[in-house]
Amino acid sequence: MVLPEESRKADYDSLEIQYLKGVKYLFENGIEHVPKKYILPASDRPNFVNERSHGADNFNLELPIIDFAELQGPNRSEVLNSLASACENYGFFQLLNHGIPYEITSNVVDVSKRFFELPFSEREKYMSADMGSPVRYGTSYNQTNDDVFCWRDFLKLVCHPLPDALPHWPSSPLDFRKLAVSYAKEVKFLFLMLVDAILESLGLMNKKNKTEENDEDEDEDKNKEEDEDEEILKEFEDGSQLMVLNCYPPCPQPDLTLGMPPHSDYGFLTLLLQDEVKGLQIQHKENWVTVKPIPGSFVVNVGDHLEVHLTMYMYLTHLFNDLKALTTQTIINKTK
Repeated sequence: MVLPEESRKADYDSLEIQYLKGVKYLFENGIEHVPKKYILPASDRPNFVNERSHGADNFNLELPIIDFAELQGPNRSEVLNSLASACENYGFFQLLNHGIPYEITSNVVDVSKRFFELPFSEREKYMSADMGSPVRYGTSYNQTNDDVFCWRDFLKLVCHPLPDALPHWPSSPLDFRKLAVSYAKEVKFLFLMLVDAILESLGLMNKKNKTEENDEDEDEDKNKEEDEDEEILKEFEDGSQLMVLNCYPPCPQPDLTLGMPPHSDYGFLTLLLQDEVKGLQIQHKENWVTVKPIPGSFVVNVGDHLEVHLTMYMYLTHLFNDLKALTTQTIINKTK
């Protein structure tokens, strides 16, 4: 005889197993209501959050736009100022004319969709609880620790060092590795160019105007500084790179849950290839606002590591300005 408590526990365990298979699995099996496991507290639900914003105009936000092509031209100094302002005041910007061919970005979007359309028996081959695994298929934000699950499945791919990670990547669809590698290489190059520009915009690189005439001592100092710049960029080149493919299936009750919880990215920069769906929100001036998609652009997010550099830069800048003001006041007092 099965006791009621045992029966309930068996039902609960069965549901937990279903949830761990992901929301794509639930959608494919015709789910009509959001399970309790995915229902957020009322105060965290999208509609409640939006109601706390003041006025409909706050629901949509146009991020600062950085034209990458302009960074390579005569207007670089002006664009660097805009870049520094975007990083400091928004923590986000949209990157246009980034130089990655449309074919490469559209191919990786297409092959990602085809991966998530594979039978669950194929997708589950890449499920792993190992956070350090070179490939990991999963659901929610952190399925091990989340009390409430998010309406999201993901495939995470370690991209560096690529020769070590690539053999672990999905072999189906047949062109998955080829298309994902092309995208990963292009994004890594773009990332390094952006890092170079951002560090320069914050005065953390030793670059000088190459047209200046310098004596031998100055040339020697400049060469030393350029070597230091190259060492900094080499550290980023050898740093980690992670590609995350997200899947957000249609949700029967989208007002009860979120695709991702409020979070910050722990890396240096995140380059997000956004589709046409208005699903990305950022917190700006204490309100949650929706980012207006721009076709073909990247949304660039300042990660926690860069934010530390920004905080130190702003602190030192303010400290220097305060010291300069104090010094000026002291000089005036002495001249009296």
